[in-house]
Amino acid sequence: MDVPTWVWIATAVVTIAIFTFDLAVVGRRPHEPSMRECATYLSIYVGLAVIFGLGVWYTSGGTYALEFYSGWLVEYSLSIDNLFIFIIIMAKFAVPRELQQYALMIGIVMALIMRAIFIAVGAAAISNFSWIFYIFGLFLVYTAFKLAKEGAEDEDEEFEENKLVAFIERRFPATSEWHGKSLFIQDAGKRMITPMFIVIITLGTTDLLFALDSIPAIFGITKEPYLVLTANIFALMGLRQLYFLIGGLLQRLIYLSYGLAFLLAFIGVKLFFHALHENELPFINGGEPLDYAWLEIPIWLSLVVILATLAITAVLSLWASSRMTDEEQDAATGPRRDWDED
Repeated sequence: MDVPTWVWIATAVVTIAIFTFDLAVVGRRPHEPSMRECATYLSIYVGLAVIFGLGVWYTSGGTYALEFYSGWLVEYSLSIDNLFIFIIIMAKFAVPRELQQYALMIGIVMALIMRAIFIAVGAAAISNFSWIFYIFGLFLVYTAFKLAKEGAEDEDEEFEENKLVAFIERRFPATSEWHGKSLFIQDAGKRMITPMFIVIITLGTTDLLFALDSIPAIFGITKEPYLVLTANIFALMGLRQLYFLIGGLLQRLIYLSYGLAFLLAFIGVKLFFHALHENELPFINGGEPLDYAWLEIPIWLSLVVILATLAITAVLSLWASSRMTDEEQDAATGPRRDWDED
């Protein structure tokens, strides 16, 4: 896929413009968005992603368009799993409802910048070392095994502050009181960080940890850095609205971990097959590629598997949770949270 420099620049400019506008709107009037507002914005972002994919189809062909759609769906589905942790972070730091949207927005912008760096490093590694696909594939299969093993364990017990956040809390003086969306305040002539600063750092760095799974996963769908980047951009664009729109519904997706584990394992195997197809390691087949057609899983099949997995996971989760008592759902997904509570 030949992407001209001006297209990269235009993509960066448009992305910055959209996030800047979004941030300005949220920052000017911090509030808890209504379901209608979330649905409207989410529809716009999803529509933009669909139009972008059609543009890729028109300019570069159907294969690349299917790669974009598949990568976007994978990133979106993994982002939904991230929302569980975001909800826990918001509860842990007791973020006021009207400030949660602003905190999420800043955290998402940070995550996008760090993901762009990850993508650049990953693309450089892939272009120079074909054996990196073995590592990516094994890592995704291992991650899938861990995710399936954890299953529906209580997320509240799993979350721990990462070392960077813990260091910041120890190193810098902080106030326990909220001061709107301010990150710093002056108290008796002393500069102090606010809970908003700590929450934003927590959200951004937590998403970066999730990128360790999602970036190798999308490289299993497409090797084109431009498609990898844009799929991540569109997935993160609607994440804030998705947080508020389906927050309560997340408690009912009791089989989400198993569905995502299957997806990661499938993509991991796909990456491993691709590595065998381009093998250069001397201790495998004498350093020669294994030229078997079945080693390359076509992109249309990947898209079918992704869509079917997400659909089956959602249907089975909603069906099973509807037959459970409140106590059984709490045991499966962790303590129930009142999403409408201020």
